Order: sequence, then C-alpha cells, then structure tokens
Amino acid sequence: MLLPASFAILLAGALLFTNAIEWFGAMLGLGQSAVGSLLAAVATALPESLIPIVAIVEGGEGSEDVAVGAIIGAPLLLATIAMALVGISAFLYRKRRPQGLALEAHFPTLQRDLTFFIGCFLVALLLGLGAPTPLQVAGAVLLVLAYTGYVRWTLRHGGPVEAEEELRPLILDTTRSDPPTMTTVVVQLLVALGAIVGGAHIFVEQVLHVAESVGLEPLVLSLVLAPFATELPEKANSFFWVREGKDSLALGNITGAMVFQSTLPVSIGLVFTDWELDSYSVLAGGLALGGGLIAILTLQIRRRFSGRAVVAWAALYASFVAYVVAAA
Repeated sequence: MLLPASFAILLAGALLFTNAIEWFGAMLGLGQSAVGSLLAAVATALPESLIPIVAIVEGGEGSEDVAVGAIIGAPLLLATIAMALVGISAFLYRKRRPQGLALEAHFPTLQRDLTFFIGCFLVALLLGLGAPTPLQVAGAVLLVLAYTGYVRWTLRHGGPVEAEEELRPLILDTTRSDPPTMTTVVVQLLVALGAIVGGAHIFVEQVLHVAESVGLEPLVLSLVLAPFATELPEKANSFFWVREGKDSLALGNITGAMVFQSTLPVSIGLVFTDWELDSYSVLAGGLALGGGLIAILTLQIRRRFSGRAVVAWAALYASFVAYVVAAA
C-alpha cells in the first residue's frame, strides 16, 4: 500500500512544484531556461544527491560502493529513461501541444547543457580509471568551478521570460482575481518540495525493502534502484511541462539536473571516496554519455521528438539493467 501511496504523493508534489516554480521564476524575472536548468533541476536532484553524502558520512562496509553507484547511476537514468519520458509525453499529447512533435526550446541553453554534461561526465569517468589522488582532487575543484560558471551563464542567458498572465493560477492562491504574493508562492514551493522529498523517501524505503527480500547486492541498489526511485518520479515535472508545450522548462529540468549530477556530486566522490570505477560503473557512465549524444542529435540538431530516440533511450537503460541482473 505504501508504494502506490508514495507515487501519489510524488505526483501531487510535482504538480504543485511545476505550478509554483513558474510563478517564482516569473516574479524574479528569470527566463524559462534558467527556471528549468537551475531552480527546478537542482531542487528535484537534491534527494538523489543526499544518498552518496549519507553513505559517506555513515561509513561502514560497502558505503563507498553505494556512494559511487548513486553518483554514476543518476546521470544514467536522466540521460536515458528521463529523456524517454518527455518523448513519450510529447507523443501522447501531440494533438494538445500547439507545436505538436516539434521542439520549442531555447536551443543555446539546450546545447550548452548537453555539451557541459558530456564534457564534465567524461572527465569524471576518465579520473576513475586509475588517476592518482592529487589529480582527482584537482578534477573535483575544476568541476566545482565549472558548475559555478554554468550557473552564472544560465542566469545571464535564461531565455524568454514567461508573462504572468500566461501562467496558470497558483494552486494554493485563494484570490484568483489578482497575482499571488511571493509568500504564497514560497509556501507552495515548500509544500511541494516536502511532498517530493517525503514521497521519494517512502518510495526508496519500500523499494529497498523489496530488493533486500529478494537478495540483491548493494551495488545493484545504488546503481539502479536508488536513482530510479529518487530521480525519475521527480521528473514527472517534465512530463507535465511537455504536455503543456513548455519544452524549455521540461528539458531544462532534465539537462540541468544532468549538469548538476555530473559536477557537484562527482566532486564529492572524487574527494571523499577512492573513485575507482568498476565495470558496472564504467558501463553505466558510457551508456549515459550515449544517451546524451542521442539527445544532441534528436533535440538539438533535428529539433523534434523522435520515436526512434525514445526507443533508443529506453534500450540503453534496459541493456544496463539486463547486464547487472545477469552478472549479479
């Protein structure tokens, strides 16, 4: 009963969040790309990012495997299943979307996000193939500086700002005749984030309990189940945004999280773990890079949602799960 309840909580939180974050960004004068790539992406990536931190702090046998697995697993899921999710949403609601299957996004931001992700994540993988500790620490510093530069660039080039009259009424606003106050928007954001984090926590607990019952290894949990439980449900935000034709917000939510997960959590892993990647982690990282390349080809170059791309993204993730299960 708790599994479907957690899904309901997560989806309710996602609906509240997408509605509130649009108003929050508009009130701050931020473009849709900045809202999606920074505010939405970072906020919804936080639960997944806490897993390696908690694992490192708690220590114990296998804690570093859990941390590294969670760090590598999140980009894999974002670059494959999350991308497939927005593609499926576009196909399901193509008649409702004004642009159909065409992509209406801030393409400079999309190109920057995907290029940033591929470059930073490739560096992270290479550093895990036997690089000495001083070089790994230097890499961690470089990734932190890179994300700082990314944030500054995004705030300066955030794309078009959505007018308040184009936004749907704030759900928790009792006076629909006039714009909501910033206090009401912040309250709805906090309620939404609480629902997302709480729902994800319940979902993770139940999934881990089921996995433990069937005897899965911690590496499988960290690489597959933990990112699947914490990242994917929160990307329901992107599903709703694509349904409404707000592609910049939807894709920014995913690609911004990809940039975040390939920099700050990786820097934590580089400094506080041995960061010696095994075959599982290397394969997961390679498939994540493949998903990013497919996104560049389909979304940045062809500028439309493609059924072949959706199948390819899903196949990449399915192949990894099949490999892990077969080798476990």
